[in-house]
Amino acid sequence: MSFPRYERYKESGVEWLGEVPGHWDVKRIGYYFNERREKVSDKDYPALSVTKNGIVPQLDTAAKTDDGDNRKKVCKGDFVINSRSDRKGSSGVSDRDGSVSLICTVIRPQEQVYTPFVHHLLRCQPFQEEFYRNGKGIVADLWSTNYSEMRNIHLGMPPISEQQAIAVFLDRETAKIDALIAEQQRLIALLAEKRQATISHAVTKGLNPDAPMKDSGVEWLGVMPEHWVTPTLNSRYSIELGKMLDEKRITGTHLVPYLRNIDVQWDSINYEELPEMDIQEVEFPRYTVQKGDLLICEGGEVGRAAMVADLVGICGFQKALHRVRPRDASEHTRFLFYTFVWAAATGVFKVGGTSTIAHLTGEQLRRYRFPKPTYVEQTAIAAFLDIYTTSLDTLTTEAQRAITLLQERRSALISAAVTGKINLQGVA
Repeated sequence: MSFPRYERYKESGVEWLGEVPGHWDVKRIGYYFNERREKVSDKDYPALSVTKNGIVPQLDTAAKTDDGDNRKKVCKGDFVINSRSDRKGSSGVSDRDGSVSLICTVIRPQEQVYTPFVHHLLRCQPFQEEFYRNGKGIVADLWSTNYSEMRNIHLGMPPISEQQAIAVFLDRETAKIDALIAEQQRLIALLAEKRQATISHAVTKGLNPDAPMKDSGVEWLGVMPEHWVTPTLNSRYSIELGKMLDEKRITGTHLVPYLRNIDVQWDSINYEELPEMDIQEVEFPRYTVQKGDLLICEGGEVGRAAMVADLVGICGFQKALHRVRPRDASEHTRFLFYTFVWAAATGVFKVGGTSTIAHLTGEQLRRYRFPKPTYVEQTAIAAFLDIYTTSLDTLTTEAQRAITLLQERRSALISAAVTGKINLQGVA
């Protein structure tokens, strides 16, 4: 949908605004707003969180301090913005009274300002960039913008009746876009559930729905096909823990690429721009990888695992990585990979509510018992899951791309409307 432009424009003299409609005023924020600096206690004024979705009751995940008596007062209709550059986009008009951290700036609009219009104007991307550009700090990627800097930023402001028309239009259209985004997010969640459920069923029950079942003898596994077994991982695979990257060994005659835990993500291994370490030939069997190895990363909430599908040179691996290698031809590493996907997601590695794979020793890992079908079944299950998960991942990527496009559309529409690049008087 395209929108008309105004008949007449003028140069605002402000870089971030560019030209504005000829009848709009261009004045500093300090003309339209006053700063609210009153200090209050969260005992009297409930704590609020300033988020990218606006102003909400304090989140459970929000950092809390013991200094609850030293906060800024917020009244319904005030605009609040987090002054720190690493919180870019965290702002909005509050729909309730409360209190916020001192790091936030609270401003109250004057009579000639329509609050819902301000909510869109001061949250649009061009203004956010201008706001933080005016900040000061001691590091390149973190600074704060105080009200003394904010008050001098120029705004383009239409008459209040036009502010109302623009706000009504944006409220309606962004609600439509948000509904479409929510649909795509629900789809992604359903695809993730379907993916996990399919993996779980395949690696614990197999592909034959008519196979007779038996108790596996493993509490978290339950029943499994009657002919499957559950030997320890140690009896099926050799497990080696890598070695630390030694600064003294970054030069030498046997330099090999060195995989770090950050290089191993779920079903993905980075081989680009790896550091190198001198690993002696006698150490190759223990500290290098080969195609078909499974690397298990200790880091993260549930760890990560990826199979070595390609080999660029000989790669050493970090101490935070377990190299799992089949002991004989009866094991299919790709099947074991999917088993780890299932195990990590279903809490197998959690003890007392805490993930243990983040600090899993080789000895602990060796003792785990996982289902083992025949090699033919392992191969069939892995092949089926490769095809099925790829199709789901493609749908997920398409949904994520749709969300990105919708978010870009939303941002562009708001920016164009509140800076006067499109004329919404008739449309609204």
